[in-house]
Amino acid sequence: MTASDLPPRHDAFEAWAVGVFATLDPVTLPEPHGGTGRTERMSMDAIFKKRNTLPSDGRAGLIRPSREEAEAAVRTLIAFAGDDPEREGLIDTPKRVVAAYEELYSGYRESAEDVLDRTFSETGGYDDLVLVRDIPFHSHCEHHMMPFFGTAHIAYLPIERVVGLSKLARLIDVFSLRLQTQEHLNSQIATSIETVLKPRGVAVMLRAEHTCMSWRGVAKVGAQTVTTQFLGVFRDDPQVQARFMNLVGDAQR
Repeated sequence: MTASDLPPRHDAFEAWAVGVFATLDPVTLPEPHGGTGRTERMSMDAIFKKRNTLPSDGRAGLIRPSREEAEAAVRTLIAFAGDDPEREGLIDTPKRVVAAYEELYSGYRESAEDVLDRTFSETGGYDDLVLVRDIPFHSHCEHHMMPFFGTAHIAYLPIERVVGLSKLARLIDVFSLRLQTQEHLNSQIATSIETVLKPRGVAVMLRAEHTCMSWRGVAKVGAQTVTTQFLGVFRDDPQVQARFMNLVGDAQR
């Protein structure tokens, strides 16, 4: 490995990192700060000669490199870390990383509407709280691309129709298997249930440990972040909200 194998500047490293993430289908990449610096910051035209345009999800100009280009990006990151991507133990790592990315970020290819599409009306008139608690989940922080993981608690008050319980767990994966913040993840889960099922109310609580603050930085292992989102009667009626909190609290004892 020679000096030319290493990225000459930090912005080159960042461009290659963007290239690895862009292998997902579809991909939502944030615009860089300043709005007009996409070409300058990412240098996509200079880096990738062959490109495929992905569904933009409302953002124009998203680019998907080929698998070979993504694997080359991983080799660059290995070299940036200080190791030799050509040594025996790392020679197949780029292929494994790209395959892992397709699994870890598969939520970009899923739809909340599809997951919640089938509902059931044979409930015997049941209209009380439905709660699924202690659902494990994992995601990746969009700021450092490091994992965060924990448990989710989801409740809703149905109107005539209910959804299969496993669908609520699948709904979490739709949004958690993307680059995320916990706050946004919490909101997306709750809003999707409200939009598709149209219940009387929705409550979602997430508890998670973020490795970007437990493995690096302040290194506070075990610190948990708790977020909640209350919609409908869970937001407007303190007694209904308190009932949800008590039921979730029982799970923590």
